[in-house]
Amino acid sequence: MEKEDLLLRSKIIDKVKRVVIKVGTGVLTANNGDVDFNIFQQLSNEIFNLKKKGYQLVLVTSGAIAFGKKKLGFSKTIHSIPHKQAAAAVGQTSLMWNYEKCFSIYGQKVAQVLLTHKDLSNRQRYLNAKHTLETLTGLNVLPIINENDSVVVDEIMFGDNDNLASLITTLFESDILIILTDTDGFYEKDPNKDSRAKFFSIISSIDENIEKLAKNTMSPDSTGGMATKIMAAKKAAAFGVPTIIANGKKENILSLIFSGKNVGTLCISQKDRMNSRKHWIAYTLKLKGKVKVDAGARDAILTGGKSLLPSGICEVEGSFEAGDCISIITPS
Repeated sequence: MEKEDLLLRSKIIDKVKRVVIKVGTGVLTANNGDVDFNIFQQLSNEIFNLKKKGYQLVLVTSGAIAFGKKKLGFSKTIHSIPHKQAAAAVGQTSLMWNYEKCFSIYGQKVAQVLLTHKDLSNRQRYLNAKHTLETLTGLNVLPIINENDSVVVDEIMFGDNDNLASLITTLFESDILIILTDTDGFYEKDPNKDSRAKFFSIISSIDENIEKLAKNTMSPDSTGGMATKIMAAKKAAAFGVPTIIANGKKENILSLIFSGKNVGTLCISQKDRMNSRKHWIAYTLKLKGKVKVDAGARDAILTGGKSLLPSGICEVEGSFEAGDCISIITPS
């Protein structure tokens, strides 16, 4: 079985040209919350080496709030949005300074890109962001993306950077999503609480059972947990892109992944690549309302390839206008 796993990983890696790498807060910080500068050095070296081999990369990073919290002397979990925004504003400078310092050793230019959900839910701004990433990578600049936490509110936030990374995978038309966290991959239970927890080297399909196993294991400084990583992998799979969830603290982790080694959890995509615009509608936009239709309208849309006519509408929920995203549902 391990030999088959290695062949599958090698087959996937051989096709990769574009990569989105997401780095979690737990990877970039030590147990006491301090910045782990050694990790920044390790990651910058590995990413630079991948770029030298011809890979096009985008880095999605967390850490701003945790770094700002440390600098501001906040010892407890932050709950208020203004305090989170303040911590993010203070911490973002430290986050980028560390990346800038480490990548400058190799002469690698980096660019800070801050996004909110509103930036990607607006089609024109989505395309503008896409063109920006294309231009930066064309100039051999590494885009480093983070959610713009210093201005974001609940209505326009991504929710976590795992979700953001999955959306950037589509935006950048990446061939693989790599999520670096502080565990070796996906377990059926929290391995810190149960040493006998089963480890998943490969997940062939993210179904309800896998989602149930992905218990949310949030730390005080993160908004993710394994549940959001699995959902990010599911969104990437809908775009036809595999995901590897691996331990970012492990030495040479990216080199091992791109050598086809059996590290981390590989989430396979069973689907062909979805049209980029369809994926944008399905996974980036937020629902503004619902339209309930009768059985005739349902069949006409799903099997007949027809448009929705007013006569097929039974009920309308919410307030929306042209260009908004809505859900079409049946009476049941």
